[in-house]
Amino acid sequence: MSKSRRVRACWLGSVPYRKAWDLQGELVAAVRDGRAPDTLLLLEHPHVFTMGKAATADHLLWDADERARRGVDVVWSDRGGEATYHGPGQLVGYPILDLTHFGLTIPEYLQGLERSLIDYLAQVGVVSAPGERGLTGVWSGGEKVAAIGIKLNRPVVSHGFALNLTTDLGYFDGIIPCGHAEKRPTSVAALTGRRVDVKTAATAYAPHFEKVFAAALEWTAADSLAASLTAGAGAGPHI
Repeated sequence: MSKSRRVRACWLGSVPYRKAWDLQGELVAAVRDGRAPDTLLLLEHPHVFTMGKAATADHLLWDADERARRGVDVVWSDRGGEATYHGPGQLVGYPILDLTHFGLTIPEYLQGLERSLIDYLAQVGVVSAPGERGLTGVWSGGEKVAAIGIKLNRPVVSHGFALNLTTDLGYFDGIIPCGHAEKRPTSVAALTGRRVDVKTAATAYAPHFEKVFAAALEWTAADSLAASLTAGAGAGPHI
């Protein structure tokens, strides 16, 4: 990866999970067909529990009434992994990349995501590392600070990571996070006392993504991204 690969980047703000999932489906089809460049989406979600392909109903600990009281949606997703939580104060990244453009295998790509997050966390004063054998994501002091879960539509990856910045960690009590009841989440705020704005974090994270993946990010506005997909007659979601 000696030459930087162009990657379109977009800050979406707060987006409901299903809407972002639909957008990913359109982008996967467009990237795979050569109608769109590799793309990095950065955003945050309103409160939602997402259930990956390895999740089961008993990973949900709050009943429907409790979830309704707390304003938490539930979405059964096509990403890998078990249950996780997304919500305000969490930076979510969805790289929609054709891995052949980067010469990467899936393990190498996952390691790259971990490394980009670890490097960003070091910038804000958090010492972190990849999970031990059998544990995905990025961890600090035995607690998970960032979750990773992806989907492969050969050769294009989607979904990605969720980094806890000022996340209300109490919401994780409503699930068995990533299938490990004994493992607890943490956040940048809990670890350092710093309250980092999500958009600020997105901007600061971007150079670490560029460095790890030898990419050159070209930022575009959310409305321009949507217009480009409409013009390209993107295919349906969730392929």
